[in-house]
Amino acid sequence: MSNTDLIKKRIQESIDAKKVFLAEAENIGKAAEAIVECFKASGKVLVFGNGGSAADSQHISGELVAKFMIERKALPVIALTTDTSILTALSNDYPDGFARIFERQVEALAKPGDVLLGLSTSGNSENIIRAFNKGKEIGTINISLTGRDGGKIKLISDININSSSKDTPRIQECHIVAYHAICELVEKEMFKK
Repeated sequence: MSNTDLIKKRIQESIDAKKVFLAEAENIGKAAEAIVECFKASGKVLVFGNGGSAADSQHISGELVAKFMIERKALPVIALTTDTSILTALSNDYPDGFARIFERQVEALAKPGDVLLGLSTSGNSENIIRAFNKGKEIGTINISLTGRDGGKIKLISDININSSSKDTPRIQECHIVAYHAICELVEKEMFKK
């Protein structure tokens, strides 16, 4: 297979995954509505994930704190993947530390009504499961972006947005479409432009 043919194949796979992902439009809208309600109630959004999803969580935070498409007031969003002192201390100081990195931050930062936005292509990331369970204790709204069958995280989410693809890159590409749509809807509703 030539490089051009491989590229075309990957683009077509992405298109096909997104066609199936159209079924998640209602859940994407519900997620945006929940985030808007959180902000209107003076709450915040805590975003987190592992690997590429960690980078995506920072991307989401950047879009909502800085701007997505319009100049407007900053919104309170924290990517829990960025504090290296917390991440390395927890991973080093506890035998199950990596599994607790988001749970401990949720315990420290979340208030009832805040939104937890967790990204997991497998749907089974232990550190996200623990964070969502801690959020349930506190009274957060748990929104997940998952892949495959949604895994265990789907079961403990208030809103689950799932790409049924089994291919991590395709799942991540669907997640980008979802969170860009969420950012656009949140800006539109919060700032009526």
